[in-house]
Amino acid sequence: MKKFRFLILPFILFVSACGWFKSPPEIGKVLSEHFKNKMYKDFDTVAYDSIFVKTMDSLSGNFINPKTIKAFYSNNYNQPKLITHFYINGELDSLVAYLNKSEVHGFNPKIFKGDEIKDLLTELTANKFKKVEESYPVIARLELLSANAYLNYTNYLKYGVVNPRNIFSRYYIKVGRPDSAGMLKLLDGNNLVENLKSAQPKSVQYKALQSAYLSANSESEKRILLLNMERFRWQMPATGDNYVQVNIPDFRLTWLDNLDTVISMKVCVGGKRENGYEEKLKAFAKSGNLDDKPKNHETPLLFSKINSIQANPIWNIPVSIAQSEIYWMARKDPFYLSNSNIKVYYKDKLIGEPDTINWNRYSRDKLPFKFKQGSGGGNALGKFKFIFDNSSSIYLHDTNNKNGFNLTNRAISHGCVRIEKPLEFAELLVKDTYTYDKLRAEVDLPPVDSTHMKWYQKRMAQKADTLKTFQLKPAWFAPKKNVPLIITYITAWFQNDKIEYRPDVYGMDEKLWAAMKKYR
Repeated sequence: MKKFRFLILPFILFVSACGWFKSPPEIGKVLSEHFKNKMYKDFDTVAYDSIFVKTMDSLSGNFINPKTIKAFYSNNYNQPKLITHFYINGELDSLVAYLNKSEVHGFNPKIFKGDEIKDLLTELTANKFKKVEESYPVIARLELLSANAYLNYTNYLKYGVVNPRNIFSRYYIKVGRPDSAGMLKLLDGNNLVENLKSAQPKSVQYKALQSAYLSANSESEKRILLLNMERFRWQMPATGDNYVQVNIPDFRLTWLDNLDTVISMKVCVGGKRENGYEEKLKAFAKSGNLDDKPKNHETPLLFSKINSIQANPIWNIPVSIAQSEIYWMARKDPFYLSNSNIKVYYKDKLIGEPDTINWNRYSRDKLPFKFKQGSGGGNALGKFKFIFDNSSSIYLHDTNNKNGFNLTNRAISHGCVRIEKPLEFAELLVKDTYTYDKLRAEVDLPPVDSTHMKWYQKRMAQKADTLKTFQLKPAWFAPKKNVPLIITYITAWFQNDKIEYRPDVYGMDEKLWAAMKKYR
């Protein structure tokens, strides 16, 4: 039975291909009827196949998706399917029109070879071949260039020309990318023009940036608009209608619900990496000396969901900060640690008197200690920490240094995002007066609902009891539901009937522009 199945499969494939191998094949019939030229009835599939393979070999080295294109034609016995289906009805001419107008999206039409496709269409339409075999190179080249241009054009508009995860080291958002299954389906589709139409970006933001680009006179302004048009082509994860966005160049957090702003506030984000970071990193890789290690506190771009709130948080001080800052402060001032409410652990055991540690005995690159800053007013995280899953140990948090929010350039943190209105943000997350009043009590604030006053009074009595040692501890609260959060990087966008522009604080525009140049 198994042997029979193996025998029947090639038979099925052969039968499915009979339309190509019979005389004349479909392309021969189509062209013969269209041109009223019997010559095409002599279309030789074997001779054409030889030409097609040579043409594929000569062109595929410049294709972006050569394996997919080869697979499509291999599965279809190298039939010129695009010409067969879309030449007579004029849809290949429509493809050329879309390609040649691609400058409205900031592309150079030459990258799609629209003019060559048009010339090939003109040559085929002229119908001046004396022998049918003279048409084979034209048909093969027209077919392959059209397929490549069709895929590239639709992919660029639907997914962008650049994969940001390939050029940015701290880009952790999983953007959608074209796959072979989708491209094969596209090539095998029945309506080329509808697919071209559906590929056009439809978001309000994209269209506004595009309109501004087409009317801009300054090359520098056009460049910024193009870069952000590209960002809005990237297929971002679905946030839903209710989500929180942190835009790094804007230094602002915005909570959106059906495009309405629930709350907006200033934020402080991670500081820009050192100038010459890449070269300095290479030097550090060779020396291994921490003095050669360049600073990079840039906040990563990511997508997650806020899943918990910590009141009176403990700060688990990262190794990098311990080495670059805490170590030196402790050497300089023996009482720095206790005055800053920083506890020191050795092999996960608390050291009772950290002020007695002889720091001269330890090099900072081999510190055997862990450091934690306890809850309280001096804690660098302030009174609240907002947690979401991510691989960079990044979170939103309050701060005990509010002066940073008065700065124009607020790229000053170690990587986490400091938010201006943590209490209001917490209230919106819990969406429940009972839970919110519990949270307020933890940070010594009276309840909103007077019937909850007992919690507050009990807590204040505990703190005031001199016979007992009151220890401030973190308290955990859950949001009403997890809220999507996206930390992104946009330097131009549409808002209040105009385009807003922001400085390229991390130099990401420069890097993106370098990757996009070949498409201009």
